[in-house]
Amino acid sequence: MILEIEGVLTPDAVADFRERLATAPWGDGRVTAGYQSALAKHNLQLPETSDAAVHLGSAVLKALAGSLLFQSAALPHSIFPPLFNQYAQGHTFGVHVDNAIRTHPASGARVRTDLSCTLFLSDPAEYDGGELVIEEGSGERRIKLPAGDMVLYPATTLHSVTPVTRGARIASFFWVQSLVADQGRRSILFDIDIAIQSLRQRIGDDDPALIALTGSYHNLLRQWATP
Repeated sequence: MILEIEGVLTPDAVADFRERLATAPWGDGRVTAGYQSALAKHNLQLPETSDAAVHLGSAVLKALAGSLLFQSAALPHSIFPPLFNQYAQGHTFGVHVDNAIRTHPASGARVRTDLSCTLFLSDPAEYDGGELVIEEGSGERRIKLPAGDMVLYPATTLHSVTPVTRGARIASFFWVQSLVADQGRRSILFDIDIAIQSLRQRIGDDDPALIALTGSYHNLLRQWATP
């Protein structure tokens, strides 16, 4: 499942992020890449332990905690501290798959990368190229979202970022270890949860069928989750 989520960050929050990132200490983006990814990766990245990365990463996590759609789709167990990258003119990231396990350099905590996330901080009009290309069974999907929007997709997919030919593409990226590792089961739970929310708005909270459906959702989550 590939899911686009609108308005994770407000316009004011995006403006604050961009102001802080304008003077941030950008470095070589290959520092966090695995062997195969490093061969294809050409961009800039904030050091994970820099003040800007830590401060803005905390702000991203706070925004995610308030996104009901993200919580429903990801069912997050752990979120790798958000990182920040910049693709200037000529930068690109060839086809690759993300590492299965990420280890935080400060805490040593390990996160299984069930889901990959890109939170866009540049509007599409600010740059040419820079599309996130995710390969699906039926072809590929090209994604270039407004600033403040994000995309959530399986970390198992092959994906790339096309070369930037004008301007700069700035984004936050991170990975999620879900309570439900299996993608198919996670999609089923998401569909049921969305149906529950829709029914709740139409018929209220007290309908017996809705209560039974909600119970079935939680029983499946209880069976499939690995907290």
